[in-house]
Amino acid sequence: MTITQLTNPKDFAPIVHAIGTDIEQTQVRVIASANADMLFHYWKVGHFILYLQKKEGWGSKVIDNLSKAIRSQYPDKKGYSRRNIFYMCQFASAYPLEILNKMVEVNSLLQNPTLEYVLNLTKELNLLVQEPLALIQFTENQRDIIVQQPLAQLGAIAETLSTIYDSDIRKIEEVFKQSPIVRTNWASHVILMNSKLPLGERYWYITQAVANGWSSNVLQMQIETNLFARQIEAKKVNNFAVRLPNPQSDLANYLMKDPYIFDMMGQTEAMNERDIERQLVQHITKYLLEMGSGFAFVAQQKHFEVGDSDFYADLILYNIQLHAYVVIELKATPFKPEYMGQLNLYINVVDDTLRGEHDNKTIGLLLCNGGDKVVAQYALSGYDQPIGVSDYQLSKAIPENLKSALPSIEEVEEELSKAIK
Repeated sequence: MTITQLTNPKDFAPIVHAIGTDIEQTQVRVIASANADMLFHYWKVGHFILYLQKKEGWGSKVIDNLSKAIRSQYPDKKGYSRRNIFYMCQFASAYPLEILNKMVEVNSLLQNPTLEYVLNLTKELNLLVQEPLALIQFTENQRDIIVQQPLAQLGAIAETLSTIYDSDIRKIEEVFKQSPIVRTNWASHVILMNSKLPLGERYWYITQAVANGWSSNVLQMQIETNLFARQIEAKKVNNFAVRLPNPQSDLANYLMKDPYIFDMMGQTEAMNERDIERQLVQHITKYLLEMGSGFAFVAQQKHFEVGDSDFYADLILYNIQLHAYVVIELKATPFKPEYMGQLNLYINVVDDTLRGEHDNKTIGLLLCNGGDKVVAQYALSGYDQPIGVSDYQLSKAIPENLKSALPSIEEVEEELSKAIK
C-alpha cells in the first residue's frame, strides 16, 4: 500500500507512533541540552566574575550593580539576582576544569558499583585540591571598582575562559558537557553547594539523582537523611558475599541501607508490625523511594499454603537491577535470631512459587527496630539463603541527629570570604 492509498486513520497508527516516539525523544534531548547550556552559561559567568575580581579588585557591591544592570536591560531574563550570581561564582569555583576532567574520567567506572570501590572513589575525589582563581570577597572595606558597562564586558567571557585555561572555548565546553554535573538542574546544584559536602560525596549524590530521577526536593531530603552514610559507610549485616554470585552479591550489598528511614503519618509509639505495613503500602511511592533504585511493589501479606499451614509474607518487592524478588519481614522489636527462620521459609517458598526461569535467587531483608548486629551476623551463618538485616526508623520529621539545616546566603558569603583569607 502506498502513502496515497492510506485513507483510514488506523492505517497511519504505526507511522504516527514512530513519529510520536521521535518527538518525545527529541523533547527530552532539547530539555537536557537547554539545561546543559544554561549550566555552562552560569559556569562561564562565575569564572568571568572571579577572574575580574582578581584582576580588577571587584567587590560585593559590583555584584549588586551587575545584577541590577542585567535585570534592568533584560527584565524578562530570570536567574540574575545578587544571590544567584554569587552561586554562579561558587559553582565555577567548585568545578574548575581540572575537577570536571577528573569527574569525566571516573564517571565510566561506576557502571557496576561496589561499596569498596565507591568509598575509595569518593575519598580520592575528596582529596583533590581545588584551587579556584579567586572567591568573591564580602568585606565592605574592600575597594569596590564600578566597572563601566558591565554588560558589554560579559561578551568577553569566552575569550577570558580561553585565557584562563589556555584552551579553545569549544574544547572547554566539550569537557563541561561530558561531565556528570550537566545531568541535574540548577536548583539541585544550589542544594549541593549549600550542603557543604566534600567533592566525592557531592559527585555521588549527583549520580544518584540522575540514576533515580530525583527532583531537587528529593535530593535535599536524601542529603538531610544522610543517605551516603546509610548506604555507603554503614557496617552492613548480610551474607550476600557467600550466598550470591558476583556481581549480584556486590550490587545487593551496595543497594542495602542501614538504617532505613520511613516517614510515617500518624506515628505512635505503640505502632505494631501490621500498622507499619499498612502505612508503607498506603504510601508506597515514598516507601519505594527509600528502598532505592529499581524496586517495584509485588504484594503485602502474601498468602502461602505450605502443607497444612498458612503463612503470610509481610512485603514482597521485585528489584529490576537485581532481577530478583526481595522478601521483607518487618519486626517492631529489636532483632532476635528466631526471626531469621521465618524469613528463610518465605524465601524458599517465593523461590518455588514466584521465581521465574530468568529470575535470580530471591533475597530476604529483615527490618528490625534495633538489636545487636554482632548477634545478627552470627545468626546469619546458619542459613543458606541470601539474607540482610537492617534497622529502621519511623519518623514524621527528619531525626534530630540527621538534620542538616541549609545555610543562609549570608553564611555562604561568610564561608566564601574565609576561603580566601
